[in-house]
Amino acid sequence: MSALCDGRVVVVTGAGRGLGRAHALAFAAQGARVVVNDLDVALDGAPGAPRPAGDPGPGPGSPAAAVAAEIRAAGGEATAHGGDIATTEGAASLVTTALQTYGRLDTLVNNAGFLRDRMLVNLDEDDWDAVLRVHLKGHFLTLKHAAAHWRAETKAGRTPAARIVNTSSGAGLLGSVGQGNYSAAKAGIIALTLVAAAELARYGVQVNAIAPAARTRMTQHTFAETMAAPAAGFDAMAPENVSPLVVWLGSTASEGVTGRVFETEGGRITVMDGWRPGPTADRGARWSAAEAGETVRKLLTEATPPGPVYGA
Repeated sequence: MSALCDGRVVVVTGAGRGLGRAHALAFAAQGARVVVNDLDVALDGAPGAPRPAGDPGPGPGSPAAAVAAEIRAAGGEATAHGGDIATTEGAASLVTTALQTYGRLDTLVNNAGFLRDRMLVNLDEDDWDAVLRVHLKGHFLTLKHAAAHWRAETKAGRTPAARIVNTSSGAGLLGSVGQGNYSAAKAGIIALTLVAAAELARYGVQVNAIAPAARTRMTQHTFAETMAAPAAGFDAMAPENVSPLVVWLGSTASEGVTGRVFETEGGRITVMDGWRPGPTADRGARWSAAEAGETVRKLLTEATPPGPVYGA
């Protein structure tokens, strides 16, 4: 019996640890050849060991190299990539690495990111820019370069069965106290996913997003008690719980599923419905301020209360 991803080439960003590592290993176990990307930075994005300018290759002791070696030791195929996917050069070289090493690219899993948590009044511009850059810009650039390849394939008469899986968060769905930059980036990823699904369908590309809850360097720091591993029994916060959904979305078995956001935690998968119109009033003419306020008060009594903000 063939594995779910036999013959497919999968790129996973931020795959040196946590969720990305779990995804890379799970894809390899299902027969995929994997490009393991990781820049090897600290939790706040501070750089690790410096590399020469323009060198996308990870050092031999890097997390990306370690995960690639782990896949190969288990009998799979993997190569490491250490480029910065939030730069045009790094994102382009990621796609090039897949094509030069394995001759094709089938699935892109965007997962890389870091945190710089502050309450809004203490949030520096640099901390805002850095988090938006790695999460939102990093998703955009890898998506752009992979999509350009798949568009060229389609124009050459080789329409792919391509897949993109983006990584949002509950913070992007509901907001999270002390994480204004991260929440904004993750909400932006959801909107980017919806646009990409609509634009890229003609090229054989399906685009979906997950909003996972799992134990990673980021969540261990922010939600220590919630993310702690149990002494015994099912470890609901293990990152490996999220990967089966990601592998399925990245495979041809997910044919017809696109433009969706899935919340996933432990053994639970939820299809998120997103923004939908609630109670509405239309008088067919301009409201006065007082009338608008009175109408809003009435509509709110008929509306579903908003969900809790993370960390509130």
